[in-house]
Amino acid sequence: MDYVAVRRALHQIPEIGFEEVETQAFLLDQIGRLPQERLQVKKWKTGLLVRVAGTNPSRLIGYRTDIDALPVKENTGYPFQSKHDGKMHACGHDFHMTIALGALENVVSNPVKDDTLFIFQPAEEGPGGALPLMESDEFQAWKPDLIFGLHVSPDFPAGTVATKEGILFANTSELFIDFFGKGGHAAYPHLTHDTIVAASHFVVGLQTIVARRVNPLNAAVLTIGKMSGGTKQNIIAEHARVEGTIRTLNQETMALIKNDIECHAKAIELAYHCESKIDYGANYYQVYNRKEDVDPFIRFCASNGFPYVICGDAMTGEDFGYFLKELPGFMFWLGVGETSSLHSADFKPDESALAQGVKVVSTYLREIL
Repeated sequence: MDYVAVRRALHQIPEIGFEEVETQAFLLDQIGRLPQERLQVKKWKTGLLVRVAGTNPSRLIGYRTDIDALPVKENTGYPFQSKHDGKMHACGHDFHMTIALGALENVVSNPVKDDTLFIFQPAEEGPGGALPLMESDEFQAWKPDLIFGLHVSPDFPAGTVATKEGILFANTSELFIDFFGKGGHAAYPHLTHDTIVAASHFVVGLQTIVARRVNPLNAAVLTIGKMSGGTKQNIIAEHARVEGTIRTLNQETMALIKNDIECHAKAIELAYHCESKIDYGANYYQVYNRKEDVDPFIRFCASNGFPYVICGDAMTGEDFGYFLKELPGFMFWLGVGETSSLHSADFKPDESALAQGVKVVSTYLREIL
């Protein structure tokens, strides 16, 4: 398999969560080119579950990749850039899928003892595909005994493996708040209930939650990334909307922040004579690597000469945490060299990391199986 060619083909067809129809078809085509004697394939929505029969199986080992893209207009200058305007694999899921296909090819061509399950999961970026997939009949019928996965990172040299015991990715929650007031003419503000003013004070007030309510030793982020409202410069807005994200390293801090957000919203309702509605959108559980699950992988990297570093905690979110909440397993970073940050329009990972990723995953599957 030409990993670079596969990655570039996938890069050109990015699709948003649960819309990955073209991506699914591409994956099925690639899988269809492999020897089929040991393969079983199930579709789940726009995702796939691919089981490879072992030579003398006693357990099932899962490897998961995400397959969706982001609503980002690409600015890489690639000759193979996205064909879908306003959509881009800005989080490296084209890399993730290519590595999974490469590891699948390896296991199919060189059978191992136990069964393996390759999970091509949709909608990681939202609204969240892991939890509904895990609840599906398809997954429950092929529920693995252990599961692992990777995520690319521009924070490490290309091909470097980085992981740790404990928290790897934060608890995350989306945040959408609508304010409803009374619109009217800009010249008669006393006859209105201005939601632009209400939302503005709300956003300013939120800044005190992490600064004054959260224990400084408990890391947390509360970011408002979008604010909208009104229709014209001389009309007082009857509706305004605030959108953001919450990230914490423990569930207790997440609950505290949400409670305080609701208190601030009630205060704004009283002070500015409006109503509010809060929607927490998609919530992702922390990615937590248990010592007994990740230590064997760390020792494996050292014994096989793979470049490896202990990493820190990250405030990024990943719905792979739902798998680890229920199943033994772990996640690790794969370095893709210095480039723009994940989710940026000019994210250009080093393609030399593809072969290394396939080698790490394939070799570890062979060792644990």
